Amino acid sequence: MLRNGFEPWHLLVVLAVIILLFGSKKLPDMARGLGKSMRILKAETKALREDDAPAAGTAAPADGTAQSTATEQPRPAVTPTTVTTAAEATKTTDKA
Repeated sequence: MLRNGFEPWHLLVVLAVIILLFGSKKLPDMARGLGKSMRILKAETKALREDDAPAAGTAAPADGTAQSTATEQPRPAVTPTTVTTAAEATKTTDKA
């Protein structure tokens, strides 16, 4: 039954099914949206790692207790952006 797992023709069948389900017009938009969300995720994880790293000039106390400083500021919230597709942009310019 499962002697070799995935073979190249399996991937071709899956690709054909995806194209039939979503259509060739929506696939580039979906890929573009996936790329944008991956970039956002990468930037946010990098920011979280930088927040977790101790400051360069501060040292931890010898007894191991955490020390809070009054100079720490909360990180500002990320502002949401509106994403418009090329089809939406042409619709608005055609109406004007």
